[in-house]
Amino acid sequence: MCATCGFIDYRNPKIVAGAVVAHEGRVLLCRRAIEPRSGYWTLPAGFLEVHETPEEGAKREVLEEATARIELEGLIGIYTVKRLSQVQMFFRARFAAGPDFAAGEETTEAAMFAWEDIPWDDLAFPSVTWTLQKWHEGEDGMKELGRFSTSV
Repeated sequence: MCATCGFIDYRNPKIVAGAVVAHEGRVLLCRRAIEPRSGYWTLPAGFLEVHETPEEGAKREVLEEATARIELEGLIGIYTVKRLSQVQMFFRARFAAGPDFAAGEETTEAAMFAWEDIPWDDLAFPSVTWTLQKWHEGEDGMKELGRFSTSV
């Protein structure tokens, strides 16, 4: 609160939504064209817009970053990144009409990876690793939400 005028400046966490888009055992990753972590691989994800649900945000981000239309299949996990004041939500997804994708504006490259071919050392963020591991284990964040919510 401003000591002079009493104005309250609300600073709320940013909400991030994204998806693990899978097809025939492979997952869609995007090479970032923007900072932070330009040049590293990530899941398509980004900040929610005003009046947007996390599900709508995840679909929009996949469309923007990988030009793909998707259907969501459930929540994988929610991660709280306290030091960044972010809450990140990732969903399981599939292509709405086959594996049709390409690099979007914030992406230099989009590709499908088999589990053993994921470039683990070149992933942009820890939450990408956590989400891919939960996806691979087949665990569903809707079963016991608290169990899959991680605060870092």
